[in-house]
Amino acid sequence: MRTVVAYELLSLDGVAEAPNEFFTEWDAAMDANLADVIASQDAVILGRRSYEEWAEFWPGSEIEPFATFINGVAKHVATSAPLTGNWAHATAIDGELAGFVRELRQQPGGDIGVHASISVVRALLAAGLVDELRVVIAPVIAGHGRRLLDGVPPARLEVLRSSTSPTGHLLVDYRVAPH
Repeated sequence: MRTVVAYELLSLDGVAEAPNEFFTEWDAAMDANLADVIASQDAVILGRRSYEEWAEFWPGSEIEPFATFINGVAKHVATSAPLTGNWAHATAIDGELAGFVRELRQQPGGDIGVHASISVVRALLAAGLVDELRVVIAPVIAGHGRRLLDGVPPARLEVLRSSTSPTGHLLVDYRVAPH
């Protein structure tokens, strides 16, 4: 069975919305961490809003290692409307998100990534479909914005790895215990 890995950039107070507002530094350890996260992924689940924002930015981006990855990987978008734009390898999820992810997990392949997409991560956590939660926590209190874990049912997490980058960002990988 494939592993579902959610990767999120957070402030210390748990804000995941608009991380570009509080991630003002990025270092080589964070690049290496991201490269490790995406190395085993061959599919990504995105929400509609993330898809629309990213489809405008990433096709012309040279920010590596993520640009090559996200432009080439199969992208499944949780939306009830047809996709706009022509971002390569992007398709709308047909039907209910949790059911789609359950089926995708049963197919052969690498890890399934969930990047950004706060509502998708919340829904998949609530459905017990996130196997690993990998977070980068900025040494900042954002003070406002949507928090990743608001409204998510209780879950037990096991720390797989943790480190601190040279710029003070916490890099933490958790295994989500099955409910």
